[in-house]
Amino acid sequence: MRDTHPPLQDNAAVLEAELAWAASVIDAGIRLYFEQACAVDSVYALTPPPLATAPGSYAETVHAHGLGFAERFVLMLAMLGHLRPQLLDPFLIKNVNTERSFTEFGGVGGAHGVFQPTLETAAFVLAGERLAERLQLARLFEPDHRFSRARLLELEPGSGGLFTSILRVPPARLHALTTGAPYAPVFGAEFPARRLESALSWDDLVTPPSLAEALEEVHAWIEQGATLTEAWGLGKHLRPGLRILFYGPPGTGKTLTACLLGKRSGRAVYRIDLSQVVSKYIGETEKNLGRLFAQAEHEDWILFFDEADALFGKRGATQSANDRYANQEVAYLLQRIEDFPGIAILATNLKSNLDEAFARRFQAAIYFAAPEAEERLRLWRQACGDGSRLGPDVDLVQLADKYEISGGMVGNILRHALQAALRRGDQSLCQADLRLGLERELRKEGRLI
Repeated sequence: MRDTHPPLQDNAAVLEAELAWAASVIDAGIRLYFEQACAVDSVYALTPPPLATAPGSYAETVHAHGLGFAERFVLMLAMLGHLRPQLLDPFLIKNVNTERSFTEFGGVGGAHGVFQPTLETAAFVLAGERLAERLQLARLFEPDHRFSRARLLELEPGSGGLFTSILRVPPARLHALTTGAPYAPVFGAEFPARRLESALSWDDLVTPPSLAEALEEVHAWIEQGATLTEAWGLGKHLRPGLRILFYGPPGTGKTLTACLLGKRSGRAVYRIDLSQVVSKYIGETEKNLGRLFAQAEHEDWILFFDEADALFGKRGATQSANDRYANQEVAYLLQRIEDFPGIAILATNLKSNLDEAFARRFQAAIYFAAPEAEERLRLWRQACGDGSRLGPDVDLVQLADKYEISGGMVGNILRHALQAALRRGDQSLCQADLRLGLERELRKEGRLI
């Protein structure tokens, strides 16, 4: 089906012009190196398309970061395999003397797969054998360059040093540069997190006044954090990012609150899947979490670590090599989350299970208490909707006053009650149905009704 979305079409038109320019630069680079007929005596004579007023996410990115000739070409070279891999075919020609690919071209792959350009490929086209220009090109990947700062382009280390590294555009950047749409990462080993979503709104949260006030402060920080660190010049005094701890009994709304904080501020919330992160193999947990943070660093996401004590638990006395590695792992995670410039929310049922070094790393530690009778009544009424399915004998006030339950339990109780009503062929709930649901839910916690 043909896509007629104007922004996507505008971006595609800009990319078409950039692809044609990149192809001409590659052709000229090869011709000049092999001393073949060429319309120019330097690839730099091939002026890139003007993008100052061009529409689309690609043009906006080039303009915003002030990318020059070499930077634009290297970025486009890294994108060719995704946009038009056939433009890389010239690098597949073989040296007739060795019957192998030209070493000068660099790259990885070929014969049965897409040619993956390396930094050597870019150096071949832009610098040829001019050593000073090759070394200058390598500076594009220093930590203080815009490629690294904005995570526009990165190198996948090769086996033979810097110039054998594969050019990679991070998935989020590639998605934004090509479609202009927000990036939604796919759950898996490379991104072990799932997006949290809810049909509820911020106004549906049932909290006591003290908790509501604390959450308003967190929301204000999320919305105004950039103003505090940039406009007020506090960046050199404040650590980047925001780290928040939610702690309290299970079922008190920690996960829902994290989800709705993101929804209210227009940010996606991703819950970390600990089964994909924690590994029994030494170093693998740090590597898994490192990949996750690397993808999230330049996105407006909120990372939510549920049952955070599984990752950030207390360090113990070192009595064996395993203890030493476990302590090193926690120390690494502490440092990594402290350096994370985004928003991270950690949740735990028991604050005392977390390593004590975390206390000073949180901008806010918010306690989610079990709801009082007033909050429980609001939870009951909210869960029951307009009350049209409630029988005349149902007394929600009595249930809220008498039974100390959490918000998470209310939904389970109603599910049991509805099943009981359906089994007897009734379309409405009676007090006995709700008491049955209560009995089953409380029994799971070893409590009696």
